[in-house]
Amino acid sequence: MIIATTDKLPGKEYEVLGMVKGNVVQSKHIGKDLLAGLKNIVGGEVSSYTQMLSEAREIATQRMVAEAESMGADAVLMVRYGGAQIMESTAEIIAYGTAVKFV
Repeated sequence: MIIATTDKLPGKEYEVLGMVKGNVVQSKHIGKDLLAGLKNIVGGEVSSYTQMLSEAREIATQRMVAEAESMGADAVLMVRYGGAQIMESTAEIIAYGTAVKFV
């Protein structure tokens, strides 16, 4: 499966199958949240949240790819990510793009 942020793949002819997406809502347990709060006072990277969001992007991407595969796609183009806070210490990550099949 090719995943690309571009709208075209050089040398490839394809038909558009439609939009695909994958999302996940993640949170950290209260202990990590308390440590992150302390880190907020002194500054610097909150590595537990960096890791959480990295894992969330990976899960969202895998779900997007699974949806594309179920449509018979060979690639997902114009891939984008979005995020939103659902509630305190909880984030939604969405991956979306256009599923295409090579002709």
